[in-house]
Amino acid sequence: MTSQETYKRSFVIWWNGIKSLPETTSIHGFRFIADRKRHWTERIFWLIFVALSWYGSFLLIMAQYDAFQNNPISFVVETTYKDWDTHFPSVAVCENDNTKRIEDVSDTLWGEDHDFNMEEVLKELAYFKGITYYTSEFCGLEDPLPNCFTDDLQKYANLVRSNCEQTIMNCSWNGVSFKCCDYFRPMDTELGTCYAINTIQGREKNPPKLPMISNRTTGPGAIRFHVLVPANVYVLNEEEVPSLTTLGSDILSVRLITIRNIENDVGARSITPEKRKCRYTNENSLNVYRHYSYTACTVQCRKEAQLRVCNCTNYFMPNVPYDMHCNVTGIICLNGHVNIISVLKAKWSSRPGLYCNCLPSCTEAEITIVRDFKSASPHNYATVEIELAMLPSERYKRNVVRGVLDLVG
Repeated sequence: MTSQETYKRSFVIWWNGIKSLPETTSIHGFRFIADRKRHWTERIFWLIFVALSWYGSFLLIMAQYDAFQNNPISFVVETTYKDWDTHFPSVAVCENDNTKRIEDVSDTLWGEDHDFNMEEVLKELAYFKGITYYTSEFCGLEDPLPNCFTDDLQKYANLVRSNCEQTIMNCSWNGVSFKCCDYFRPMDTELGTCYAINTIQGREKNPPKLPMISNRTTGPGAIRFHVLVPANVYVLNEEEVPSLTTLGSDILSVRLITIRNIENDVGARSITPEKRKCRYTNENSLNVYRHYSYTACTVQCRKEAQLRVCNCTNYFMPNVPYDMHCNVTGIICLNGHVNIISVLKAKWSSRPGLYCNCLPSCTEAEITIVRDFKSASPHNYATVEIELAMLPSERYKRNVVRGVLDLVG
């Protein structure tokens, strides 16, 4: 048998198999269409309804695929179980002024008869938040004062900033004292060095943690400490960081807070961050911090905007090489673009500002301030007390409602 005859025979066998498929297949309706013994109207009837059923099945499959792509997660409030342990949030203290220390450093640098405008320049550098009125006025390109700095600005800022022992003292948790600076560890932020307890974003990879847990046995927890310098106090999740856009508060006496934690279904990790609309702390592509959080992402976004606009970054910016730090000309540039670098805006907003495509953290709790109490103090320090107003009675739960197996089913 020639190769041509072999080919023809194979083709005939294949074609006969194709012709007999409608009669032998188990797919419902097909054999009625192919059955020549049936009336042609019945065969057309089956053809129409098989086509409609396939079209309907296609629509259902596409609807399920679209739901899998866009709505794989449900977010619910859980109130059925209340015996959980509530971890107290991280507390960060960031110095924002120190007139006495500015005066002392200025006298050391320039003598007692220095130009007092330089004290304002030093204050702007030590507590830089994007605005440099005195630096731009007295250390700009046109006729700068002879004592003006040109570069290595962080060194001069650090001369003013207080260390932990000069910032915090007399710490206690639920009335039990502990050594403040053993647990309030340095954290590098775009506001300068802050001191935070129970954070995972600190300068150290494995800082000591104080077991600050509240439950039905312990009751609502409270932390108390004295702050010795003018500062902002931030109550944050452990993965969050103080930033230019983070809401903090001036020194206050008592703050009552409530917490709603978030629990995640185990299967949530198999869903991509874009679909679940959040990121776990280890899903991190940032280089300013080791762990992901929304605020850390905005810091990264601001760093990239500063490099894009002024070709340098805030000298307090974490994990940035020295040669990328702004000199005086650079921070004056940042001041000139403060509205488009320091202010966040939504993607759809037309006002000046910075849009950052940042997802929230999957584990960050909702922290609500119930009430603040402020009172004057006769001492040279402020007493700060932050406590849970009540034990949580509900928490959020992120459930996977459409996983890969559900899509296949």
